Amino acid sequence: MRRWSALGAVLPALAATMALPATDRAPSAHAAVRTQAPTRGEGQAAAERTQAAVRTQAAVRALERVRVADRLSAARGARTAAALVAGGRYVAMGDSFTAGPMIPRQHGKPFACLRSDHNYPSLLARALKAGEFADVSCTAATIADLFRPQHVLFGENPAQLDAVTPDTALVTVGIGGNDVGFSKTFYTCAGLSLTAPKGAPCMKHFGTTLTDRVAAAAPRIATVLRSIRARAPHAVVVVVGYLRILPSGTGCWPSVPTAAGDVPYLDRVERSLNHMLAQEARRGGALFADDYRGGAGHDMCARTHRWVEPLLITHAAAPIHPNATGMRVVADRVLDTLSAARAAADR
Repeated sequence: MRRWSALGAVLPALAATMALPATDRAPSAHAAVRTQAPTRGEGQAAAERTQAAVRTQAAVRALERVRVADRLSAARGARTAAALVAGGRYVAMGDSFTAGPMIPRQHGKPFACLRSDHNYPSLLARALKAGEFADVSCTAATIADLFRPQHVLFGENPAQLDAVTPDTALVTVGIGGNDVGFSKTFYTCAGLSLTAPKGAPCMKHFGTTLTDRVAAAAPRIATVLRSIRARAPHAVVVVVGYLRILPSGTGCWPSVPTAAGDVPYLDRVERSLNHMLAQEARRGGALFADDYRGGAGHDMCARTHRWVEPLLITHAAAPIHPNATGMRVVADRVLDTLSAARAAADR
């Protein structure tokens, strides 16, 4: 409200100044001193110019107050994450890339959400010393499941947004992959790769369907961010992107059964998803943690130092999902994002 009050003082002053002809705008102080024995008309013009100068100076001061208020507001927002150290509340929402299926130790209710106590939200909560921590992520969640209960085996995960309360200091949300159909798509493409290992049968099968799904998810992500803001107006919100799944080039068939021409196709789909999430985060006043960056050499084809497991897993994690190392990377990216936001606010 203070910001808009300041703007209310600025705009009329600026408008009044800009409405004056160029010859009637505020003169310098030296010009005012040089004015000698004005006539009545000249005196009136001089008075108007003096008033315009006062209005201009007031506008400049008000604008500076707005800038200071903006900087303080941004700094407060960035420091809200640090307030977790003092016992703030952290809520993590998302799908299986957040939950961490098959990464030890699986815990929480309902158990079929397959949350790990070493997923990135749990690592963040410990790093930030959160006073309260609610991990409501759930395997197979779509954007709709943030708003409604999600039925899982032997239970139900409440609408994830219900965990966001007015006193929430930090919210992370990693969602959208299941709306595009990533996991199902990879299994479909694995089967199709047998028909043309060096071709692009998956691209022929799906065409623009996957990128169309990304575009369709964008307004729903925007709605999620507005809903978070309505529930927790003072929270720092971080949209968490997806780790890189496939390498550059033609892949590593048959170790990862994706046809050579489909590797760049599916990589483009993932990049479009991450780009959309980053764009909606920016538009919605949230931060974006770019987990795709730096993922080359740590994708499903990587022989060592892998962050995402292939169909034939070698570490405790679900296929086509982050392993424990990948979760540590994501936690670090979120922390880096928060630190960068605070540094920018302090400049």
